[in-house]
Amino acid sequence: MPTSNPPLSKNLITGLVLAGGRGTRMGEVDKGLQCLHGKAMVLHALQNLAEQTASIMISANQNIGTYRGFGFPVWPDHMQGFAGPLAGIQTGLLHCTTPYLLCAPCDSPFLPPDLAQRLSSALIQSDAELAVVVTLENRNGILQKQSHPVFALMKTNVLTDLTTYLENGGRKMQAWHACLHICEVVFEDHMAFRNINTLEELRELEN
Repeated sequence: MPTSNPPLSKNLITGLVLAGGRGTRMGEVDKGLQCLHGKAMVLHALQNLAEQTASIMISANQNIGTYRGFGFPVWPDHMQGFAGPLAGIQTGLLHCTTPYLLCAPCDSPFLPPDLAQRLSSALIQSDAELAVVVTLENRNGILQKQSHPVFALMKTNVLTDLTTYLENGGRKMQAWHACLHICEVVFEDHMAFRNINTLEELRELEN
């Protein structure tokens, strides 16, 4: 029987928390700085990733000084004009000093503690360029696969392909993934990858 490959050492992985969006669905507020259980949402993501990686950085385009106050390097998008999460990932890859980059958004505070381990094991096993999180969602009694493309571990050498894709006008995460050799990793707890998109959802969690 085939056995799973051991995960990568955390010393080979840099974490990137994506906080560069406009927060449109949350009323044009900076999502990462909204408070959840006494601390900014971005801090939940940072602390979860810090346990699993050699170092952490933040992608942010607003409130740069506030984000720097959390004690991690902060990088605004290399590409101008709020080009979406791929622009943040491109910037993270430009500043990454390890062979692998692990990404997660600032509005998902419940990241599993084995995220890096499971993604890296699958990446090695599949000899892939990028490993992405997939969950199984129950919709009307039928289990359906749901991809979570912002939660991904990638080799830093995908930077060239990503830059070409962005310069050609590409903005969709899954369309870029289609250009790569990727593997999907199924996580059972879909709530671990929940995005908090509105202030109402944030209040529900607080209560």
